[in-house]
Amino acid sequence: MRLENKVAIITGAAAGVEGQLMGFGGAAARMFAREGAKVVLTDIKEEMGETAAAQIRENGGDALFMPQDVTSEARWLEVIRETVARYGKLDVLVNNAGTGARYTVEETTVAAWDAQMDVHAKGVFLGTKHAIPEMRNAGGGSIINVSSIYGLVGSPTSTAYHAAKGAIRLFTKSAAVQYAGEKIRVNSVHPGYCWTPLTDPGYSHEEGRRDWSLERIPLGRLGNADDIAHGIVYLASDESSFVTGAELVIDGGTTAQ
Repeated sequence: MRLENKVAIITGAAAGVEGQLMGFGGAAARMFAREGAKVVLTDIKEEMGETAAAQIRENGGDALFMPQDVTSEARWLEVIRETVARYGKLDVLVNNAGTGARYTVEETTVAAWDAQMDVHAKGVFLGTKHAIPEMRNAGGGSIINVSSIYGLVGSPTSTAYHAAKGAIRLFTKSAAVQYAGEKIRVNSVHPGYCWTPLTDPGYSHEEGRRDWSLERIPLGRLGNADDIAHGIVYLASDESSFVTGAELVIDGGTTAQ
């Protein structure tokens, strides 16, 4: 019960349905509930999110789903207000919602660039901004921003994705310094090459993509959602009470080379 009595919001958490390929947010939501947290799952995928939350409740956890577009400030205010109205406080925010855009600089349209910045950089900013007052009221809290190894290093494609994930990395450090005195910790998580619903089309159907990734992972396998969720649980728990402004890289050794 490492998260007992904590209240958490996890964005992009719909892909947590038993028997289906899970995303980072969905796997984290299930782990949070098992560790005693009360969990609010949010996503734009309403049917899947409702199913994931219902399964957590069936397994004895306390969870509910709220539809959310993380680029909408008005919706952020509603989600946080509804969470606090139901559970009385907010201790943990996991900014996990994300999308992909695998284009080179010349292939990247203004629309693709803006979409990446909106979902990743703007979404993390809005969530953090509006979670802070409630965490202040609770006497502290933990904000975990899911970036990527593509927020640390470059690649042959994904230009706007790199820029947006890099923005998350430095935004995290800025917020960590600003609010450390109020016991609000802010850290980033940097997953490596993982098999999730977001990457499944490429790994399942694009010839050579899985081998390309495996060649870059010293541990010799792709990561999975649980690999990342374990790190998120750690940062949400009091075990990481002396950790803020840090980058937790979970990539099988990819960026060590």
